[in-house]
Amino acid sequence: MAKKHWFRFGIILFLTFIFLYFFFRSVKDWDKVLASLTAVRIPFFALSVVLVPLHLFTRGYRWKYLLIHEKPDVRVYNLFAANAVGFTVNLIFPGRLGELVKPLYLAKKENLRKGFCLGTVVVERTFDIFTMCALLGMFMIARPLFVKILPVDPETASNLTKWGILGVAFASVLLVVTLGLYFFKNPTLRIIRAVLSPLPGRWSAKILELIDEFIEGLKFFRSPANMLMYTLMSFVVWLGIVSYYWIFFLAYKQNVPFFFMIPYCFLVMVGASIPTPGMVGGYHYFSQVGMASVLHLDPNLAVSMTIVVHAIQLVVTCLVGYVILGKEGLSLFQLKKLGESEAP
Repeated sequence: MAKKHWFRFGIILFLTFIFLYFFFRSVKDWDKVLASLTAVRIPFFALSVVLVPLHLFTRGYRWKYLLIHEKPDVRVYNLFAANAVGFTVNLIFPGRLGELVKPLYLAKKENLRKGFCLGTVVVERTFDIFTMCALLGMFMIARPLFVKILPVDPETASNLTKWGILGVAFASVLLVVTLGLYFFKNPTLRIIRAVLSPLPGRWSAKILELIDEFIEGLKFFRSPANMLMYTLMSFVVWLGIVSYYWIFFLAYKQNVPFFFMIPYCFLVMVGASIPTPGMVGGYHYFSQVGMASVLHLDPNLAVSMTIVVHAIQLVVTCLVGYVILGKEGLSLFQLKKLGESEAP
């Protein structure tokens, strides 16, 4: 088990350094980078700091539609807090343990089944990918209308298209598997029971119980009205994130049209999904690529802006997470153990 842990940690560390190397390789003038760090319009910069937790609230409100069949009266504060502590764990520890901590924290706070909450997070991530790919698709379809205003070079446009297709393909496979688990629950459980048969009865029973709860977390697919509301809320979440970055760009006097921020945010999503500690490396590289290759910002400015926007999100999110944990007498390491207890 220890060897597996160190091997996984080594891969994550290697990826972090590789992406950081390509990120900093783009710097041509460090004096410009340092000078750009503080060259901001204070009102917009202050607003970009204040708005960091907004997506934690919109994500939490959206989550209600996945839980409504299990518990209609889940407190919005607990949904917000679960997102906050989950993202805090993701930002501090490698391996995206926060994706497990978030539903387990909510299950404990609201007395929900752990497996059920884990199932809702799979739905959440699937819709996140579909929503951002849909927004990117709209941008790529409309691109000929403003090609003179924002001339994306053919290589970058091709890469955006490839990433979008990969995202849709991955989300589609995940959706098909998820729907298969839910609508063919009994055959699925029979197969899993057969696979687990060599294990001790107590272990296999516990695993089957967790999987059964997990499948129950997908029951929202039986309600077209909930699916429609959840889809609409997914666009609210991601357009809110696009708005956040648009305001941050205004703080650096970059008057980029709102619609043009979509491909940049898509690339940021790709970078943030790489399981490095604190999103370091992947986030930085893909953010810099989006700023320089898609939006044609000066590479030195792109490096400065990426460092600052990442630092703002990390510090503010962790502060919110620490305040919630302090209020409840919990520590990050307790949450880390909670996530590791359910990790494969």
